[in-house]
Amino acid sequence: MEADGLITRRRDPANRRVHQVQLTEQGETLFYRLATAARAHDQRLRAGLGDEEIASLEHLLARLHDNVAVPEH
Repeated sequence: MEADGLITRRRDPANRRVHQVQLTEQGETLFYRLATAARAHDQRLRAGLGDEEIASLEHLLARLHDNVAVPEH
């Protein structure tokens, strides 16, 4: 990302072991473009679904996640 001009990285003057990373103007532009696209995609996915359906889906997805997150004994 640094090579693409999206971020800058420099050492923290107070602690040389720490790097400070910051978005460039180009990085911020890309971030907002991607965030807008992600919101539009989310709205498209949820179109026509009611609050109860979305809550049910979130619950089912959480259960599926839990099923694979717990190591088998």
